[in-house]
Amino acid sequence: MIGLLKVLFILVVFVPLTLFTIISPMNAHDQYIFGLVMIGCVVVANHASKKHFVSMMMILVSVVMSTRYMYFRTTQTLEFHSWIELILGWVLFLAEIYVYIILLLSSFQMSWSLRRPVVPMPDDVSTWPTVDVYIPTYNEPLQIVADTVLAAQCLEYPKDKLNIYILDDGRRKEFAAFATEAGVGYITRTDNAHAKAGNLNHAMTMTNGELITVFDCDFICTKIFLQATVGALIKDPKLALIQTPHHFYTPDPIERNLYLGRDIPSEGELFYGPVQRGNDNWNATFFCGSCAVIRRAALDETNGFAVETVTEDAHTALRLQRKGWKTAYLDKVLAGGLATERTILHVIQRNRWARGMIQIFRLDNPLFGRGLSFPQRLCYLSAMMYFFVAIPTVIFMILPLVYLYFGLSVVHGSAALLFAYAMPHLFFSLYVSSRITGRYRYSFWGMIYDILLSFHLVIPTLVVFFSPHKGKFNVTDKGGTIDKAYFDAHAVKPHLFAAFFMLFGIIFGAVKYFLPQYFEVQLSATVLNICWATFNLILITAAICVARETPNKRQRQRLSLESPVLVYQASGIVSRSTLRDLSMTGCRIDNVINGDLDLDEDPITDLEITTEHGTFCVPVNNVGKRDDYLRFSFTEVSVNTHREIVRLLFSRADTWERPMHKPDNILVSFFTVLACIHDSLMHNRHKERQDIKKVEDQSLDLEKFEQQLENIGEDRKEA
Repeated sequence: MIGLLKVLFILVVFVPLTLFTIISPMNAHDQYIFGLVMIGCVVVANHASKKHFVSMMMILVSVVMSTRYMYFRTTQTLEFHSWIELILGWVLFLAEIYVYIILLLSSFQMSWSLRRPVVPMPDDVSTWPTVDVYIPTYNEPLQIVADTVLAAQCLEYPKDKLNIYILDDGRRKEFAAFATEAGVGYITRTDNAHAKAGNLNHAMTMTNGELITVFDCDFICTKIFLQATVGALIKDPKLALIQTPHHFYTPDPIERNLYLGRDIPSEGELFYGPVQRGNDNWNATFFCGSCAVIRRAALDETNGFAVETVTEDAHTALRLQRKGWKTAYLDKVLAGGLATERTILHVIQRNRWARGMIQIFRLDNPLFGRGLSFPQRLCYLSAMMYFFVAIPTVIFMILPLVYLYFGLSVVHGSAALLFAYAMPHLFFSLYVSSRITGRYRYSFWGMIYDILLSFHLVIPTLVVFFSPHKGKFNVTDKGGTIDKAYFDAHAVKPHLFAAFFMLFGIIFGAVKYFLPQYFEVQLSATVLNICWATFNLILITAAICVARETPNKRQRQRLSLESPVLVYQASGIVSRSTLRDLSMTGCRIDNVINGDLDLDEDPITDLEITTEHGTFCVPVNNVGKRDDYLRFSFTEVSVNTHREIVRLLFSRADTWERPMHKPDNILVSFFTVLACIHDSLMHNRHKERQDIKKVEDQSLDLEKFEQQLENIGEDRKEA
């Protein structure tokens, strides 16, 4: 009875009221008042309660106000005076339709978020399934792959039920030798057909584990990975896949070059947070190519991993779901990998993702075919539609210049009326998104990511859409270093041209505004387009700053770590100390050496490090001494010692645990963008002042002080 009353209320009251709100015409004055009243109500509701019901109501209001704007655009603004205005006007309108569709799909996708708990493993170990761990590699260096392999050997799982395989598509002898020394399987093939998917499928013909775990060769798992994931597959025999987040323990180019140490959510946190949890609620979790466990029986039904597109991961999950299998997402970081080091590599990687998702859209569109529920289709459509973002982004960047340069009006009607309708639409889109996803993606930062990529992705997007079989799989280089700071103009060449024309257009528009007697322009429309172009210029400048590559000389990442250590000197002296940080090639410990002792005469030769699994000894060379610490590099590290370092450094259950980011604040986020631009442009001067102050604080004698100042000046000239 209660359910029937809810349906009647929706049909009799809610739907007519919503339609009336959407289609009621208003003049600019009334629309301003209506928009401000709605904004005030939502702001009050946002501060009054953080309950999910209030969030749902805010999403509903946002959708209604955006729909009202789109209705206004459709019915009152599509009249044009020339064919060029007609074309440009419809280009802008179609871009806005795209944004509106993305808004609807993402609102649905993230409205209900499922937080799946860890399913404990059965007490009877004999019931645990056998697991094959696949580590595919093609051209990555052995030092990166070795860490991943040795971490997999630290997995807490019965050894007779666990098999680890290096899948080497590069057919390298040193990898085969390492596999033998480490005691893991080594699989290769005579060709590289279908790239990573073909590599995985070939391995399936050579192994027989009930479950398959895939780790990209730079993703290092914690020891509890299998115990946290396999339980769900044991409990539900229809569950084909359980995916965990991709966490990157090195900064991507945007974080390193633009954030400059600020605590801002990285690019992937939105997808591996609300998006994947929302997908999980509708049984639409995507396979992401790594950090996942898959049931072999399910893959057998789909003839293995999908090979028709360059994103074999998402396509494989789609095929599994079409067959009626379930998928799951465990929002617990259980592995960490390397992010792309340079801006151009970041662009290349996202290019492949975009091509792959558009290939799926063309070749196996989730809207059609059997096997998917309606919510699953919408979740996949949302993901695939996102990768068309390059086209509308470039349109929004360019179109205000059309008016500023040529006076062409691409929107019919007064600027005041247009802004009155657009203001609540834009405000609610930003404000409600900040509430729903504010701990995972700060306001405006997603736009910067999109702008950085979009100018490069427009042509590939169009080419793949019309010719979906074109293009090939490309492997993203990982583990590189950057010796000196430099500006990668090639990576942002189109952005530089666009920024120049924007700046000149803003200046030209200002001239028109202050000299109306010489130009036939609408002053309000000129102001609106100047503001639009200025906002675009700020964001594109931020994207350009990403190409200022800062030095990244550390080849192996160093993580903070505290552990007891014994220090052995050549003379036989043994001292106790504490390990403070560790990498695969060296460490830092508290200084236990008396200042009068000379390490050249009595060097430290070995460190004995204590872990929960025992102790291990590693030979070292001293590379630095300060008053409070000593730094060492490791020498002659055996595979067994290498494994113990990996166990200590990466395999702990809490290795990748991180605190949540602070909630988003829209104004603070915008000014943070400005601050990042300023700091990026002025980074050299700030660094020079910091270096000089550091030297001044050391109370050195005058001669040494002057020498260090001279060195700083030379370093600045080189940079």
